[in-house]
Amino acid sequence: QAHLEESGGGLVQPGGSLRLSCVTSGFAFAKFGVKWYRQFPGKQRELVASLTSGITHYAPSVKGRFTISRDNGQSTMFLQMNDLKPEDTAVYFCNAFQFNGDDYWGQGTQVTVSS
Repeated sequence: QAHLEESGGGLVQPGGSLRLSCVTSGFAFAKFGVKWYRQFPGKQRELVASLTSGITHYAPSVKGRFTISRDNGQSTMFLQMNDLKPEDTAVYFCNAFQFNGDDYWGQGTQVTVSS
């Protein structure tokens, strides 16, 4: 049974940094693409970053500030977030997917950027 658990969220001041981690188990992590999404209150989840077959993609609002990465040996994905802004405040979700339809989600971690 697939399980994904995020950690690393919290409260940070504007301009600060956080590193989100998503530890996975129960599936062949190395064979999956990985993504990070975020969700603002009352809004749909939006894609923040993806890493598929070594190719990264970032939402324009985070490009140059956020970095997605993975450690297949530890079945873990990461999102390094630098120069955080109040508008980055959201619940962040990790996602592992395959194009055949397998799609697994974490439970979300709150990131709050405020002075």
